[in-house]
Amino acid sequence: MRIGELAERTGVSPRSLRYYEDRGLLTSSRSGAGQRHYSDAAVQRVSLIRQLFDAGMSSRVIATVLPCVDIPGDLGVAEETFTAMMRERDRIDADIAHLIETRDALDVLIRANSRHRAELSTAPEPVARST
Repeated sequence: MRIGELAERTGVSPRSLRYYEDRGLLTSSRSGAGQRHYSDAAVQRVSLIRQLFDAGMSSRVIATVLPCVDIPGDLGVAEETFTAMMRERDRIDADIAHLIETRDALDVLIRANSRHRAELSTAPEPVARST
């Protein structure tokens, strides 16, 4: 199938499919005119790539994980894939911890602003001076 059909069947843009191919995540053959042609298995491959991106992995990490799919019986590849996924999980945990700290700092500012607004709403109106 050509790139347009793969894009339609997967809901992924042709630009993204070319990006996947540039990163070594997806392969195609070329016609004499240079057009990309993909096998039917590419539909499942693109679906897996999307799942991995949705899990927060970068294309670099996905490239290290995909050999586990391509060579499922290799324990060494499976171990490398496990290590890569655990590293990504640790990175996500660190990102979450940082976001929680950031949210907590914002909560402090929101509370201070709320107190300030409450003080302003109960303060007497300033008296206008006549000149």
